Amino acid sequence: MMGSGVRVPSAAPRSPCQITQISCMIEIEQNKNIDVEPATMTAHDPRAIANLMLDEADQDGIQITNLALQKLLYFAHGLYLTQTKKPLVSGHFEAWQYGPVHPSAYRAFKEAGSHPITKRAQGKDPLTGGPRPLRAIEERAVVNLIRHVLRSYGTMSPGRLVDLSHAKGSPWDYVVDKSRTSVAFGLRISDNVIEARFKNHKVSVGTEPNAGEPNADTPLT
Repeated sequence: MMGSGVRVPSAAPRSPCQITQISCMIEIEQNKNIDVEPATMTAHDPRAIANLMLDEADQDGIQITNLALQKLLYFAHGLYLTQTKKPLVSGHFEAWQYGPVHPSAYRAFKEAGSHPITKRAQGKDPLTGGPRPLRAIEERAVVNLIRHVLRSYGTMSPGRLVDLSHAKGSPWDYVVDKSRTSVAFGLRISDNVIEARFKNHKVSVGTEPNAGEPNADTPLT
């Protein structure tokens, strides 16, 4: 049946593996039951999508740091992009030390540091130069996608999210590896690379994250 936007399963998705054994597998599950109407094809402000994700997380009692937010935002963007062939957010992601980061979204919440984010990003009034609220995202398909990402990955620790974003052959891994042998402008992760390599977000993990539990991210140089 046709509908507007990205559709996600009505039943609760399978949770990532429970880290109770020495090794298990976690991966990004790609739902292919997608319909997109022309009205939903415009990329959103990444800060507005981040605000939506934080609002939904608050309702579920999930606390999110800026480092974790960047990975969840990236996973949502990648799922949307691979299934609709259209970007969820405008701008670009970059390969930072602990995985993909959207620079403008990261700056918007930087003051939270390593603490859970409590404030929301704001835009800038072009006339006064003062802050103004960003347009709220109300598209049901996008809201459902964000809820799906939070239910599936929102309770994972930052270290687990980093491990998943660093998966072998993933967009982050590909861009970082390529930068060792060629010039990479700002280590950008293009949408073409995300679309082609997002399926590689699958890792075998042990009882502790490979990256530990980092508090903040930094650009790679």
